[in-house]
Amino acid sequence: MKEKVIVTGGEGFIGTHVVEALRGEGYEVVVADIKSGNDVRDTQKMAGLFSGAKYVFHMAALPRVPFSIEHPQETNDTNVSGTLSVLWAAREAKVNKVIFSSSSSVYGDVEIMPLIETIMPKPKSPYALQKYIGERYCQLFSEIYDVPTVCLRYFNVYGPGSDPNGAYALVIGKFLQMRAEGKTLTITGDGTVTRDYTHVRDVVRANILAACSGVGKGEAINIGAGHNASVNEIARLIGGPIEYIPARLEPHDTLADNSLAKKLLGWEPRVVLEEGIAELKKLSGLT
Repeated sequence: MKEKVIVTGGEGFIGTHVVEALRGEGYEVVVADIKSGNDVRDTQKMAGLFSGAKYVFHMAALPRVPFSIEHPQETNDTNVSGTLSVLWAAREAKVNKVIFSSSSSVYGDVEIMPLIETIMPKPKSPYALQKYIGERYCQLFSEIYDVPTVCLRYFNVYGPGSDPNGAYALVIGKFLQMRAEGKTLTITGDGTVTRDYTHVRDVVRANILAACSGVGKGEAINIGAGHNASVNEIARLIGGPIEYIPARLEPHDTLADNSLAKKLLGWEPRVVLEEGIAELKKLSGLT
């Protein structure tokens, strides 16, 4: 018999990639997603879905930082209450481990780079705070209820299938869309802002490694490429005319220290940014 696993938010950008990879590994994958009527806040329904499952990959969230600033109560309901519901259902169903999708946004504005897990998080948005609360709940459930958990802090995930207008919209997707439409690439500020762009296939592999590892006490682990690139560099790789518009308020840099992921999970990034963007350009019909 195939081992059963759950992916909440399995119809989202990252979730669909995780579902595909898990099925490729021979698992029976059950998707719990609000789009198909499975609300993670319905604890009783989740406990029924989770029955017999080995792992739960909890990816369901309302992820946009700007949206969370405009709608803190709605996002809190899904991102905090939803996570608590998933953890309680996992306890009821005696799941082997919950793998929680967290975010590098929990760090807030930190001047010292690279970002390492020993830095005290200082969330600067409701979304970041909600993800940090989710991490703390995972740690408490491991301590109090013996539910094995692990928290993966993603850094700027990109790759095939990301919606340039959606919740995980990043500059890479937006620039690809602009170039495909023959538009000028617009850069906020001077383009020197940097991000640690991490390919979705590397994120998927981190999830599977985390599930199968001996880690399970709510550890928070950076999942980032360990290299950052400026918006100007991204624009150069994608190509096309550029224009600069006024800067917006945002952290200037992110960069992951991923040594803990290597130590605890045996994970290292494999997709180089230049190769990842070249693949996306090809998929978009761009040369």
